[in-house]
Amino acid sequence: MTGAVSTPRIVIAGLAGDSGKSIVSMALLRALRGAGIEVRAFKKGPDYIDAAWLSWASANPARNLDSWLMGFDGAVRSFAIHTTPIGFNLVEGNRGLFDGVDTTGTHSTAELAKAIQAPVLLVLNVTKMTRTAAAVVMGCKHLDPDLRIAGVILNHVSGKRHEMIVREAIEISCGIPVVGVIPKLRSDALPQRHLGLITPEDHPCIAELHSILDQVASQLDLTLIKQIAADVSPLPAHAVRRVQKAGNANSLPGEGEAVRVRVAIIRDAAFSFYYEENIEALRQAGAEIAIVSALTARALPKDIDAVYIGGGFPEVHAAELEANESFRDSLAEAAARDLPIYAECGGLMLLSRSIQWHGKRHAMAGVLSFDIETDSTPQGHGYVEMVVDTVNPYYVVGTTLRGHEFHYSRIAPQSELPNSACQIRRGTGADARRDGMITKNVWASYTHLHALATPEWATGIINLAREHRVREVQKKTLSGF
Repeated sequence: MTGAVSTPRIVIAGLAGDSGKSIVSMALLRALRGAGIEVRAFKKGPDYIDAAWLSWASANPARNLDSWLMGFDGAVRSFAIHTTPIGFNLVEGNRGLFDGVDTTGTHSTAELAKAIQAPVLLVLNVTKMTRTAAAVVMGCKHLDPDLRIAGVILNHVSGKRHEMIVREAIEISCGIPVVGVIPKLRSDALPQRHLGLITPEDHPCIAELHSILDQVASQLDLTLIKQIAADVSPLPAHAVRRVQKAGNANSLPGEGEAVRVRVAIIRDAAFSFYYEENIEALRQAGAEIAIVSALTARALPKDIDAVYIGGGFPEVHAAELEANESFRDSLAEAAARDLPIYAECGGLMLLSRSIQWHGKRHAMAGVLSFDIETDSTPQGHGYVEMVVDTVNPYYVVGTTLRGHEFHYSRIAPQSELPNSACQIRRGTGADARRDGMITKNVWASYTHLHALATPEWATGIINLAREHRVREVQKKTLSGF
C-alpha cells in the first residue's frame, strides 16, 4: 500500500463520565447505519461494557484504543487497521476530555484524538447553565490549541429558549458550531449496576432503547457531523500496513502437517468481557475457537486443548452457575488433568470455591482453594503494572505486564492461597499486591491483559495448548488407537 488513506473519523468526548457520550455515540452510529453508511466504532481506554454497546450499535466489533497499554503507535495502528476508509469511524472517549494518568493529561481522550488526527465533538451537559457553557467550551479550546474541537452537542436542554441562548453564546463567542441539541431524557435509558452500564445481553427492553436513540439522532445535524468527520488529514500509509499472518501456525515442531489446536472460550451473559484482539490473537497464533456457555453447556467440549475465561458478571448469575453442577465439575476435572486454563477476573471467580452475593453463598468450580466476597465499593479499579517474579507456565520471569482491573469482589480473608506469579507495582491485584494465581496449568488473575499490549499472552496459551495436544496424541499412540 502506498500513499495516504483518507478515513472519515470523529471523537465523541465529554467533560466527565456520564456526560452522555454513550447515548450520543450509539444514536449517531445507528442513524448513519440507517442511512446506508458503513460504520466502525472504537472505545478509548480499557472498557468492555461501552465497547459492547458500540459493537451492538455499529453491528461490527468495537475496538479499544488505549495508549497507556499499547503505546500511541500501537493505538494509532490498531485504529488504522480496523477503520472503514469509505464510511464513518467513531471513537467514544472516556472520562473528561483532558483526564489522563497525570496532571498533564497524558493518555487522555484529547491526546488520543491528536494522535489519530481526529476532530472532537464535545458533549456538554447544560443543566441550569446558559452563557457559562461558552466559557467552558472556550476553556477547552484554549487549554490545548492543538486539539480541534469541531462541534458541540448540548445535552439536558430544557426548552427552545434555553437552546437558543446557549447555542448563540457558544457559536458567537467560541466560533464552534452546535451540531446537536438533546432534551432531558429518561434517566434509565441505559440502566447501570456496580461495574457501570448494564450489558446489552442483560438490558431489560431493547425496543425502548431503540426509540430513545432514534429521538436523540433526530436532534443531531447528521449532514454537518459527516462533513466534520470527512474534513481530516489522511492517515499515513505506514499506519495502515497490516501484519501478515504467519503461514502454518498450527504446525507442531517436527510435524509436516498442520495439527489442530482448539481453545474453548467461555462466553455468555455471565462472561462477556473479551477484547476482540485477544480472540483474534489466539486464532492468528494457531487456535480454532470454540465458544461455550457456562450457563447452559453441560460440560466443556472433549476435544479442546485450552480454556480461556474472561471477565463479566458471574456474581449476578451466581445462582445459575451453581445450578449447572455438571459444567463446574468438568472445569475442575479439566484443571486436575493439567488442561491449560487462563482466567481473568470473572474467570478467577468461577474457578474459586464459592461466590458470596447479596448475603448468599453460591458454589463454584473449586479449582482454586479460596472463596470470593463481593462488596458495595470497588476493590480494585484502574491500570495495573506487574512483574512476573515466579516460575509459571505462561510468562517468563522478569516479564512486565501492563493491564487493568475493575472488580467489586475480593478473595475472602483467611483464605488458603495458591502460589502467585506476579508482584504488583501499580494497582491492587488479587491479594497483598500479588496477582496471577497459579496451580498446575491454571492461571487466574484480577488483571485483564490486552493482546496488542502483551503479545506474550497469546503465545503462552498456545504453547501450552500445543503441549497438551502432543500429550494427547502420544497417549493415543501408546494405547494403540
